[in-house]
Amino acid sequence: MNDRRVEKIVIVGGGTAGWMTAAALAKAVDRQQCSIVLIESEDIGTIGVGEATIPTIHWFNSIVGINEKEFMRATRATFKLGIEFRDWAQPDYRYFHPFGRYGLPGDGVAFQHRWIKAQLEGLGGDVEDYSLNSVAARNGKFSFPVDDSRSPHSTLGYAYHFDAALYAKFLRTRSESQGVVRHEGIVLRIDQHPETGFVTALHTNKGETLSGDLFIDCTGIRALLIEGVLQSGFDDWSHWLPCDRAQAVPSERVGPPAPYTRSTARAAGWQWRIPLQHRTGNGYVYCSQFISDDEAASVLLQSLDAPALADPKPIRFKAGRRRVAWNKNVIAIGLSGGFLEPLESTSIHLIQSGIAKLLSLFPDRNCDPYVVEQYNRVVAEELSGIKDFLALHYHSTRERTEPLWTYCRAMSLPETLRYREEHFARSGRIVLSTDELFKEASWFAVLLGQGHKPRDYNPLIDSIQSTNNFSHLRRIRERIQETAARMPDHLAFLA
Repeated sequence: MNDRRVEKIVIVGGGTAGWMTAAALAKAVDRQQCSIVLIESEDIGTIGVGEATIPTIHWFNSIVGINEKEFMRATRATFKLGIEFRDWAQPDYRYFHPFGRYGLPGDGVAFQHRWIKAQLEGLGGDVEDYSLNSVAARNGKFSFPVDDSRSPHSTLGYAYHFDAALYAKFLRTRSESQGVVRHEGIVLRIDQHPETGFVTALHTNKGETLSGDLFIDCTGIRALLIEGVLQSGFDDWSHWLPCDRAQAVPSERVGPPAPYTRSTARAAGWQWRIPLQHRTGNGYVYCSQFISDDEAASVLLQSLDAPALADPKPIRFKAGRRRVAWNKNVIAIGLSGGFLEPLESTSIHLIQSGIAKLLSLFPDRNCDPYVVEQYNRVVAEELSGIKDFLALHYHSTRERTEPLWTYCRAMSLPETLRYREEHFARSGRIVLSTDELFKEASWFAVLLGQGHKPRDYNPLIDSIQSTNNFSHLRRIRERIQETAARMPDHLAFLA
């Protein structure tokens, strides 16, 4: 038996990141052998805008053992089939990024090449007509995916909108029932081992000393341990993701909640709309170089579709990542490890992704440098892929003349993104590495939605006669329309 096992885990910071980490670790570690404590303060606020998720949230809820109905009641959640983008590619134009697959079961990646071939041969119509997620979302419908390879419902994918504060409260209750001990307080002093530099203890304003073997930094943008103590460094990605501020405000619910998030481009950034059971979450993400905080708050309030329930909450951030998310015996989870803005609802995913990597690479008290290096490598690869996906939205705009969008169109791109775009233009292919978060359907939706038009397709598709290809696509469109028409309304399904 390894006598260097971690016996004390200290999570610094609560909120969504802290309590997700606590809930996962409480399920994973032997509670007789390892204690878990979390320190947070009611006096320190959280960002709290992570109200929209992507389908990977199912993995986390599953490993923690969360009952879906109980979770949705507790967090006032609604279902999410994807994201609608308004005025991004150009004014008065909208497109949909669906979470499910295009086509019918069995079509796979071949669908996109079938569709491109047909488009180049004169077939009209919208690609969204071939996505059950997109058609259902447009019509306010929802139902669960099914594990039946013959059913169109097997192509569905979904996530949630929920109240982030209620989600943290829900996870806190679960974590404490499983032995996690919460301490109220603010960290005033941090001890380090004189030789290794490992963090050994935290001293709080309540006079407590919390010692530990492994420390999880969930202190958000403050990055109290990973940066404040260990000076891990930061890679600034604001060249590609220029927005650095947000104003967030809840408003009254109006009408049935839509089963999707809405992102609307504005003069100096973009605005989100997230429908919950009891209210709507709204925010304006913007670049402070092109608009003042007061102006941004005013634009947000004037564009709400129902009365605001509070004053706008200002948030400051910088897009980028820590150069190392794991340094010595400190692991940054959530915003302390980096912030890539909420455009594609990745904030909560990155929390659970960090947790998953930690569980896979869980250390002993020595924190083997090879384990640490592997964690940092896979985190960096994932963040880089997401950065490219977000930058794609920003630079692929047309006709917008505002200074932000003029800058974004002209900015130099990451070489990896430039290569992906050129590949798609030349052959209709999506170039992905093995473990990227966003897969073919997501890149296909956003590349097309942002105006990238492929000039060719996989030549193997030419083995299919054009008339047969047109007929096949027509059958797909008709079956998806019929399937969506039979689905229940989103609000009825929630009830």
